[in-house]
Amino acid sequence: METTSFLSSSSSFTFSSLPSPLLTQHVHRKGLFSVPVNPQTCRIAVVRKRMSFRTKATLGGNMQVTEAPTSVPVRVAYELHQAGHRYLDVRTPEEFSAGHVPGAINIPYFCRLGSGMAKNPSFLAEVSAHFGQFDEIIVGCQLGKRSLMAATDLLAAGFTAVTDIAGGYEVWTQNGLPTV
Repeated sequence: METTSFLSSSSSFTFSSLPSPLLTQHVHRKGLFSVPVNPQTCRIAVVRKRMSFRTKATLGGNMQVTEAPTSVPVRVAYELHQAGHRYLDVRTPEEFSAGHVPGAINIPYFCRLGSGMAKNPSFLAEVSAHFGQFDEIIVGCQLGKRSLMAATDLLAAGFTAVTDIAGGYEVWTQNGLPTV
């Protein structure tokens, strides 16, 4: 049996020492399970993702700590897209219509508000309408900043397989990768 150690501020355990309901045969289809540490103050979810683990903790129900999303170069993102990962383009509709990755789904992270921009209040709801919590998603924007923010929000909302594209669509086109 695979044994992996985890440490929290109040307890330490290994995969092999988990209570029987949380052993590997009871792990959700994508390797997601919750381990109650102290129901009053902390709950840790451990996500198994290709032999690596990511922890996410909610402290006192008020603060949520999650790791930053993985960012990959555009060539790696292209290979992931070719392998079946779905592409979420978080640019504005105008940027998207000027050119985008084939098969990309456009859900803007920011919307125009007067002369400025504001975070799209329905972003998570719109993403949830197109993507499942366990879908493998690569997130891109024009230069890489919005996609990193969007990927971080998606991970915090419970999406488990989110990858940010470093450099965004601009670097994608500079590398001569396919566009529509």
